[in-house]
Amino acid sequence: MTGSCQTSSCLTWLLERFEQWADREALAGDGWSANYGDLLEGVARWHQAFERAGIGPGHVVAFDGDYGVGTVGLLLALIEHNCIAVPLASAAPGQKQEFADIAQAEYLIDCGGPDPEAAAATGVRPNHVLLTRLIDAGRPGLVLFSSGSTGKSKAMLHDFGRLLEKFQGPAKELRILSFLLLDHIGGINTLFAGLSGGGTVVSVGQRSPQAVCQAIERNRVEILPTTPTFLNLLLLSGEHLRNDLSSLRLITYGTEVMPASTLERLHGAFPGVRFQQTYGLSELGILRSKSREDGSLWVKVGGEGFETKIVDGILWIRARSAMMGYLNAGDCFDADGWFNTQDAVEQDGEWLRFLGRTTDLINVGGQKVYPAQVETVLLEMDNVQDVTVRGEAHPLVGQCVVARVNLVEPQTPADFKAQMRRHCQGRLAPYMVPVKVEIVAGEQYNARGKKIRKM
Repeated sequence: MTGSCQTSSCLTWLLERFEQWADREALAGDGWSANYGDLLEGVARWHQAFERAGIGPGHVVAFDGDYGVGTVGLLLALIEHNCIAVPLASAAPGQKQEFADIAQAEYLIDCGGPDPEAAAATGVRPNHVLLTRLIDAGRPGLVLFSSGSTGKSKAMLHDFGRLLEKFQGPAKELRILSFLLLDHIGGINTLFAGLSGGGTVVSVGQRSPQAVCQAIERNRVEILPTTPTFLNLLLLSGEHLRNDLSSLRLITYGTEVMPASTLERLHGAFPGVRFQQTYGLSELGILRSKSREDGSLWVKVGGEGFETKIVDGILWIRARSAMMGYLNAGDCFDADGWFNTQDAVEQDGEWLRFLGRTTDLINVGGQKVYPAQVETVLLEMDNVQDVTVRGEAHPLVGQCVVARVNLVEPQTPADFKAQMRRHCQGRLAPYMVPVKVEIVAGEQYNARGKKIRKM
């Protein structure tokens, strides 16, 4: 694929496939379904709406909405029109305006509002150097925001054409559930992986274990891409026992480290399902991955368009699909285009095992502790529903290990702490055992099903 990206090369290949599959089911939800012909009509309607609103090539358009025909049609129309798309699906209400401002959005569209095709002009004119560079090149763009689970959200600008390149090859027809929303790189990957092969992308109104399992049964979903945190909640809910999930062939998991104890329990609960660890970053896109064996946390990542290297135990990646840069932060690539993922790994030849983010590392008197190491042990306890481990300042050792725990049944903090210490003996080094335990009732994950470590 060349560097040029006019309408004829960025999306026409996909829309031509839609024409061949006009009667196939493309999208499905609770009580509704749409075929590829419906999607093509949706794209055409949005082009008419753009003309009415004065939206032209290069305009920055922020929108809110899930995987309905209107929202997906809008995203496709923005790409075809060489606009810059700013999806805001999982942003908190108070963040939507903040994110639109950072992206210098010229138009706002609420696909779930009373007039879903209305575009409100903001009066803003983009002047960020990265935005103007993309606009001047006549290429479609995508702005994604980090989850903010460990701090302030960063805005990443992508050349959408480059993200789409990997989907132009032969693809399988899949029935895949859209767990991650359209404002997440995993959600974008799910959508185009499904649509590029003529498959069906199944949406859910809620990302709860009950809603997801019901959607799998109702739509005979074959692939569930999700997070370790959600899979742990699914096991605890028992919804996989109350619904027919026999259509599932593959469960992929990513965005955070999978606790070994959770993966072991998943294999017991889904004996006929294959599990695959995925890896990607909003800054770089989704890499191809291959697990060393089913049930293993060792994985090989890379693929065409990606190069990897390990420096002092940290994974670095150079990618053709890498973002152009942050809109609200400094440059993050070295002089040769390598990106420090801040993911610490163990290496065994070409295989990697992820330990956690260096930003989450807890330093206890010079000893390194990665939260996932502690979480996987605490999740073995019968009364632990969920746990999030973090570091906290300590006057003697620099930092100490703190655990926020959701319990299955009520238990006093003192009783739980004593039980926890007994359980950790022989499983964790003494400095890794939490010295402070907070028993909480609220959820410890965000709208993307990922743990929130900063409280």
